Amino acid sequence: QVQLVQSGGGLVQAGESLRLSCAASGRTFSSYAMGWFRQAPGKEREFVAAIGRSAGYIYYSDVVKGRFAISRDNAKNTVYLQMNSLKPEDTAVYYCAATNADSGSYYYIRVSNYDYWGQGTQVTVSS
Repeated sequence: QVQLVQSGGGLVQAGESLRLSCAASGRTFSSYAMGWFRQAPGKEREFVAAIGRSAGYIYYSDVVKGRFAISRDNAKNTVYLQMNSLKPEDTAVYYCAATNADSGSYYYIRVSNYDYWGQGTQVTVSS
């Protein structure tokens, strides 16, 4: 049982960077794998990145691989998404999510496999 509170986001120009944070409440943050998703207007929620409980497993969408980096600090109960070389097509509402499991990409990419969600934060990239 966790609550996720996101921060970061905002308006940036193409090529710039932004870091999103997702802070979790509760005593069992380290028991959850964490994911980042995004949703643009008129589109379905899209997987971005996931990180396992111990950070030993990391998986990225091909769309963001090489530009984005997911990390976690269990001591701070926080997961991050560092977004570099941002593109206008990265514009979306970004959500963090938690799942009480460590699995493979087939699991982490699906919205339905996550138990808890942050409130979402807007990222807008101008050209």
